[in-house]
Amino acid sequence: MMHIDRTIGLLKQGKHVKEEAVYSLCLKLQELLMAEANVTHVDTPVTICGDIHGQLHDLLTLFEKSGGVEKTRYVFLGDFVDRGFYSLESFLLLLCYKLKYPDRITLIRGNHETRQITKVYGFYDEIMRKYGNSNVWRYCCEAFDYISLGAVIGNSIFCVHGGLSPDVATIDGIRAIDRKQEVPHEGAMCDLLWSDPDDVDKWSMSPRGAGYLFGQNEVNQFLHTNGVDLIARAHQLVMEGYKEMFDGGLVTVWSAPNYCYRCGNVAAVLRIEDDLQRNYTIFEAVQPQDGGGNAIIPTKKSQMDYFL
Repeated sequence: MMHIDRTIGLLKQGKHVKEEAVYSLCLKLQELLMAEANVTHVDTPVTICGDIHGQLHDLLTLFEKSGGVEKTRYVFLGDFVDRGFYSLESFLLLLCYKLKYPDRITLIRGNHETRQITKVYGFYDEIMRKYGNSNVWRYCCEAFDYISLGAVIGNSIFCVHGGLSPDVATIDGIRAIDRKQEVPHEGAMCDLLWSDPDDVDKWSMSPRGAGYLFGQNEVNQFLHTNGVDLIARAHQLVMEGYKEMFDGGLVTVWSAPNYCYRCGNVAAVLRIEDDLQRNYTIFEAVQPQDGGGNAIIPTKKSQMDYFL
């Protein structure tokens, strides 16, 4: 545990973690996640967090504004990596907290926790820049394959990264998926990580090229079939940090403020109380810094944006 505490200290300062240490941490995480179901059960009170995207300093702000992992239970809805400057440190910090407080941190896989997407949107390049080889990227991707696909809070809130799938109508059906693999290009596992809610009458093609658009009918059907009251998901930039839809049956939570260091949005987390009341905390971006505490001025270069 002392080793983990030391690593947490390094990560919070954005300092280098040795390759062998990352390998060891990723192996420990795999062992822990191997025992978790596709859909984990989480008790209230709990704080739901959306996309982080490598914005380490904003992740530290998130913990600061919401109570901290020593006192608070968290569900992270995926997309820990890509686009931001500190994908590795952000993922490793969550990994270390998961190892240190396994009952207080629940991780859910996002569409960016895959080999194919991280090759294009920044994580792979970040690892090559920081280590000169791709080993650490490989260790992390192997750990990604074990992350759960969803969670149920207090038997009444279903948490997932993206959304619903026409191929799986029940939470029990999601529990039966073989998740320990690279995310497929189609099918239920893909849809859970890629789909979006929209003002549509039925399942529709997604402009993302993966997953589906789904509307109020699909949400109401899923809530009714599974006896839950709310779908909590992330995956889409929301300028106000959160957005409730479909008479409060679905909420999008977004936790990366000033996304890509240029979008100007605020971020939010959603705390679910014991009585299932919803309380949102809004927070703004902090200036990213390098290991020496110097402010980083982001470059204008943007990767291929598939939804901005």
